[in-house]
Amino acid sequence: MRRRPDRRATRREWGGVVTDSARDPADLLADPDYRARALHDAVDGLRERDPSMSASVAFTRVQKTIGLGGAGLLAVAAALAPGVTGAVVVSVLTVVYILALVDRLVLFRRGLMNGALTISDERALAVPDEELPSYTVLVPAYNEPEVVGDLIGHMRALDYPIGKLQVLLLLEEDDQVTIDAAKAVAADDLVTVVLVPPADPRTKPKACNYGLHFATGDIVTIYDAEDEPDPLQLRRVAAAFADLDDDLVCIQGKLSFHNGTDNVLTAWFTADYGIWFGYLLPGVMASRAPIPLGGTSNHFRRSLLDEIGAWDPFNVTEDADLGLRIAARGYRTAVIDSVTMEEANVDAINWVRQRSRWYKGYMQTWLVHMRHPRALLRTLGPVSMYRFTMLLAGTPVIACVNMMFWLIAAVWVAGQLPVISTLFPGPIYYFALISLVFGNSAMIYMNIIALREDGRGDLFWPALIVPAYWLMMSVAAIKGMWQLIRNPSYWEKTFHGIAKSADESTADEPTAGEAGS
Repeated sequence: MRRRPDRRATRREWGGVVTDSARDPADLLADPDYRARALHDAVDGLRERDPSMSASVAFTRVQKTIGLGGAGLLAVAAALAPGVTGAVVVSVLTVVYILALVDRLVLFRRGLMNGALTISDERALAVPDEELPSYTVLVPAYNEPEVVGDLIGHMRALDYPIGKLQVLLLLEEDDQVTIDAAKAVAADDLVTVVLVPPADPRTKPKACNYGLHFATGDIVTIYDAEDEPDPLQLRRVAAAFADLDDDLVCIQGKLSFHNGTDNVLTAWFTADYGIWFGYLLPGVMASRAPIPLGGTSNHFRRSLLDEIGAWDPFNVTEDADLGLRIAARGYRTAVIDSVTMEEANVDAINWVRQRSRWYKGYMQTWLVHMRHPRALLRTLGPVSMYRFTMLLAGTPVIACVNMMFWLIAAVWVAGQLPVISTLFPGPIYYFALISLVFGNSAMIYMNIIALREDGRGDLFWPALIVPAYWLMMSVAAIKGMWQLIRNPSYWEKTFHGIAKSADESTADEPTAGEAGS
């Protein structure tokens, strides 16, 4: 078992900024020198302490050399022997498909058999208030005045002693519309408004890093401003940390949607989240492999954040990156059976914006952690290293090449051109056929099983036509990979509050909360 670091020692100075409870947060917020140092650390802390773990540089010189060299060799080979080159590329991608499919089925089965960590209501309520640890909730928001009022209700619904609960609403200093809406909130004794000085990158992790310097809790979590968490979630997490070994430093809550029946897209999105948080991540947990965290409802021992440097402000899926850094330090993450309700995107263009950022961030995270592959292999082991690659790099790459295979299939059906048959030599044809028939059937089956287990029979028919959802995934992945080259740290705007059940519209900008899985 790995020993947890001494919180009192690590919290006294983090990146040159005093962060322990020796000073009152109100005094710190009023101290311009402290705020300046906190902002510097929020932006530059990680890349100054551990440059190799920062996504501020998207590609290292070695990665650029390998990428450009590989692309050049492929172009030359395609020019000299296009048929052979095409067959080799298709063969390699087909094998990758099969490997990814098998691994996904293994994880799904393990998640189905083992499930998430369960803390009963009785166990959660059994801990006396005076024995509960202090808790800080970070709520980053941007241009979301309509949800500020709901935030109070959601936070007050949490069953946790007020004296041990600190809620920090993180707002950008130039977000006047939300600041005005928060003035009424500022009078509430539960919520403290923290104004984040404007600075690039304009991202959610930068705001969370800044807010962490004013946090007093022994446990720190993140909620989006519109989230509706399970009222007992904080108590469940506190009980889990108390019951389990010290090497467990992070607990991820499940995420689901309250508007899954608004249209076919929200139905697909709900099933997607049901598989991911309900079965695949618990399967990863059972495998003791790195867990790419979601962007909300992840709960950390504060000592862990102090030790590893918190979030990377340049990574657009900072949550997935943090999950990998936790595993790389030899610590564990668990998925808990406690649900936070969110709003699913009802608009296809809005959904593509969000999903393309996730795909870009997954590849961004993989590139960062593969800067030292030997060290990572020693820490994770070959199986977890393989699984890390399949989840983080394989997911966006396979989503991209799906478009290519669908075009090949369409051309073959339309005209049966002989050149298509040369792309699938020998046994590769049968592997591709297995991938097409069995693979697609297996993915639809997983959707149906997940919906059945979650009691969402109302989404059965959308699950049968989910291949159309995969087409949208492919579009988002191609867009995300293009952005990775052109503008890697750009946090693309998406919108919330446009569901049928929503009364008004809200916007989700760089520092607004979103799930990052």
